[in-house]
Amino acid sequence: QDYYGKELQKSEDLKTNACITSARPVSKLVRDALERIHEEVVARYYGCGLVIPECLTSCWILDLGSGSGRDCYLLSQLVGEQGHVTGIDMTEGQVEVAKKHIAYHMDKFGYQKPNVEFFHGYMEKLGDAGLADESYDIVISNCVINLAPDKRAVLQEAFRVLKPGGEMYFSDVYASQRLSESIRKHRVLWGECLAGALCWRDLYSIAEEVGFSPPCLVTASPITIGDKELEGIVSDCRFVSATYRLFKVPAGSWTGPGQVTYSGGIVGHERELVFDANFTFKEGEVVNVDAEMAAILQSSRFAEKFLIRAGGANPAAPQGCC
Repeated sequence: QDYYGKELQKSEDLKTNACITSARPVSKLVRDALERIHEEVVARYYGCGLVIPECLTSCWILDLGSGSGRDCYLLSQLVGEQGHVTGIDMTEGQVEVAKKHIAYHMDKFGYQKPNVEFFHGYMEKLGDAGLADESYDIVISNCVINLAPDKRAVLQEAFRVLKPGGEMYFSDVYASQRLSESIRKHRVLWGECLAGALCWRDLYSIAEEVGFSPPCLVTASPITIGDKELEGIVSDCRFVSATYRLFKVPAGSWTGPGQVTYSGGIVGHERELVFDANFTFKEGEVVNVDAEMAAILQSSRFAEKFLIRAGGANPAAPQGCC
């Protein structure tokens, strides 16, 4: 709270590139939406690139660790006036910045009533903010779960508030190994998103325990620290910024491999949908998928965009990011 509320006044104050590593290329639709966001909101934002999933029209989205609200105001435009975006953050100063500009953005977007709201609270305890079971289509998070001491509680709460078939789409920092106590207690390394990084293998076991489908790796980028003192402290541990998508697949969903055909029509991805590092779906092209991917597509908001038939199998590529 102190680091993000007082020490950092702008993104240039960060000491490593952990919080500014870009994800995938940005579409013109997203670039245009970014330009409509208030300059103070953008200046006080410290996330990793952009965390913008596809197929968002009319969705209800929750942003964990929403900071000054940049991603919320961006998503507010993509879900449209019938959709809704909730942001929650533990740093009161950041939430105040986000709330201050609600009227400005609704006027800018031409909305009759606000489709965004912001809460001061903890992502490990969403119930304290009044967030109900199965109330969101998507939960996003932009490089903040590493700041939570209890990652399992965060994923458990995200799973709880997601509707069946819902998705958790998030970027975060991961370590190549479990970190020592001395690294984990280093104030600057924690604030810079490194000391709290989960060992990437642990993400898979926690996701399974909570009930999510196996994580789908979307993108991954190595992190360079660029500070000799901090590099000496972390020694041979390597860090990566990665975006994953996890799905809350209902019991009784698709149980075998399938052949899927993307029908097109997702705004900004009409001809091709790059779903993750393993699967790219081109409009009209038949793709063999494993049982897990077939179940995800059949039970999620993507279902109406795909024709799914039984058949074929496609062994998934090796998972992981480090």
